[in-house]
Amino acid sequence: MRESSDGGRTLTVGVVAARSGRLASLGDPLAFAVSLLEPKLTRIGNGPREYAVRLVSRDSRSTADGARQAVRELVRDEGARIIVTLAGTQVLPAAADACEEAGVPCVSSTFPWQVYYYGRGARDTAPFRWTYHFCWGLDAIAEVFADLWEQAGGSRRTVGCLWNDGPQGAWSRHAEAGFAPAARARGHHLVDPAGYTEPATDLSGHVEAFAAAGADIVTSAATARDLSLFRALAAERGSTPRLITCSRWLAYPPSTTSGGERPAQANVATLVYWTPAHPYRSSLDGMTAAELAEAYERATGRQWLQPLGLAYALFEVAAHALRTAADPTDPAAVAEAIGRTRLETVAGPLDWTAGPVPNVATVRLAGGQWQPGTRHDYELAVVANRHVEGLPVTAGLLPLR
Repeated sequence: MRESSDGGRTLTVGVVAARSGRLASLGDPLAFAVSLLEPKLTRIGNGPREYAVRLVSRDSRSTADGARQAVRELVRDEGARIIVTLAGTQVLPAAADACEEAGVPCVSSTFPWQVYYYGRGARDTAPFRWTYHFCWGLDAIAEVFADLWEQAGGSRRTVGCLWNDGPQGAWSRHAEAGFAPAARARGHHLVDPAGYTEPATDLSGHVEAFAAAGADIVTSAATARDLSLFRALAAERGSTPRLITCSRWLAYPPSTTSGGERPAQANVATLVYWTPAHPYRSSLDGMTAAELAEAYERATGRQWLQPLGLAYALFEVAAHALRTAADPTDPAAVAEAIGRTRLETVAGPLDWTAGPVPNVATVRLAGGQWQPGTRHDYELAVVANRHVEGLPVTAGLLPLR
């Protein structure tokens, strides 16, 4: 690891963010957080000592190889003491694994914790040494979605599963750590045809299987393109579901197309993990969730994004670890500090001492739905808030039809 020219008195926080490629939109919240924090997060106190801080970013290029290269450059060329990242199904594990190999602490988010932890080969008795994560779990998704299914009518429902044959589908149907066992424990019957390969070319088999089983609710981890295909086929066959819940890609606001067609997200129910209405504020500067969202919209001219709160919280955790480590220049001490972190952040309370497994802190989930808005084409309404104290419900659940 490269030492700073001032004898280690400068602490570098490395940022792996997609700035090009298919995940570039996921890199926007991280890039904005960096721009907002660079003039604020310039020095950190650690006991009687004080250190200069610099934030340095590298583009993952939305690929696993790009993420690994970004980590290597941040550690080798920039002397990063800790790395933060948000990424997708293949890119985030690659970045975290590269940090594990390099022996540098990493904090990440936006990825169900079971996939992050067990999917990368950890076990409850054999955790990771360097890599830490905060997010919700597949079981928490199932609990929130079950709330929505039951709100749509009836306590026990037959639910069609639009799951692919990749990691999203495999972990959703996992017999022990997935979505399916938690949903079944709530009394719901899941209809799960064979997983499809992305991008889907024909989902008519799923439409027919759901219709045959009487499943008028569908749950999904599909891309916008594949969900749009499913909705079109279902409408064509007169089998439009009463409700669709989807756990993937719906953190981003949809908009009406130039031709006036409704987007695939319209009236689809999803996860709510961060909004301007969440009753949280940053441990770094006291900024509230509402103020952070307003700052983003004012600076970019675009609608606020759910991952924005998680992105800002990454730097809160990194700064807290550097402040509380026995020696912030020692990677092992910084990793140990993350592992004992209990912190109130703009993304909510994070507690690595509480589990559910080593290396993981959880984020609370509510249920929402993309509904026609007043300020924007579509806005994320909170329709179920049982798990998030202080978050108001802003609308009732609308039928998909």
